[in-house]
Amino acid sequence: MNLLLSFYSSLLALLACNSKMATIASPLETSEPSCIQRRIDSIKQQPVWNPPAEVHEYEYNGKKVYLFSANCCDQFNTLMDANCNYVCAPSGGFTGKGDRKCNDFYDTAKHLRLVWKDERVRK
Repeated sequence: MNLLLSFYSSLLALLACNSKMATIASPLETSEPSCIQRRIDSIKQQPVWNPPAEVHEYEYNGKKVYLFSANCCDQFNTLMDANCNYVCAPSGGFTGKGDRKCNDFYDTAKHLRLVWKDERVRK
């Protein structure tokens, strides 16, 4: 399990260093679909995840999609469309390779921005 946590931490650090990464946009610049915001609000009602929750916006197959990080090890990172329909899990799970329904995601998707990151301090 420690190996998987180390893997996820390394993956998140790599993504954060990616030159395509954008900063968090202010609410005036852009707004999320209401169902995406409701999912974020729901996460905020839970104890802080380890690692902390993040939501990223991408363009994938010509559509805006939202990648939700998993709240712990061995769980899928979930990709949702703008209507909160499940698209796939591009990463996470026991193998780290998600559900294998969108193996091309990280090669073809364009990162648009970090929508939200839980900045609460874990107690």
